Amino acid sequence: MLGKANLGLKANLNLLVAYDPLWPAAFEDEKLRLVEALGPVVKGIEHYGSTAVPGLCAKPILDIMVGISSLSEWEECRPALEALGYDYAEGAGVPGHYIFGRGRDRTERTHLVHVVEYQGESWRGSLAFRDALRSDAGLRESYAQEKERAAAAAPGSRAAYNLRKGPFIARSIERVSGGPES
Repeated sequence: MLGKANLGLKANLNLLVAYDPLWPAAFEDEKLRLVEALGPVVKGIEHYGSTAVPGLCAKPILDIMVGISSLSEWEECRPALEALGYDYAEGAGVPGHYIFGRGRDRTERTHLVHVVEYQGESWRGSLAFRDALRSDAGLRESYAQEKERAAAAAPGSRAAYNLRKGPFIARSIERVSGGPES
């Protein structure tokens, strides 16, 4: 019998945990819910971020990328995501992403859905980075060290944590995809 994936992180806390082999199954379960709820507006759904990379430490929050034809259609996703228990994280500060979070009474996030343009720059760059992390042990180790430094320097600010590791991610995406991510 499978256990339950280690998911959930309180707001304003950066804590990295060891990779949980149950994260992919948790993603697949959530993907089924998203496909059913969002219907034809969705062109693709991918597990990305550190929880999608076996062996990589991560904040225990599933990052899910939902691709739609045009970002102008993002509002069409909102009612269905809210019905699934997600709330819109206005001002999350990721250009080209509309982000929705789910978790225990909004104080502990377990899932983040990033609505982006399907096959757009963010979609392609994020997946190229994920795939490179999966296949390149050296890159994976370097990124783990970068994440640990960022978490130590910004233990109580997700925005500061993301800013600290951002240049590493941007350089890596440029290297693996042939161009910068927006």
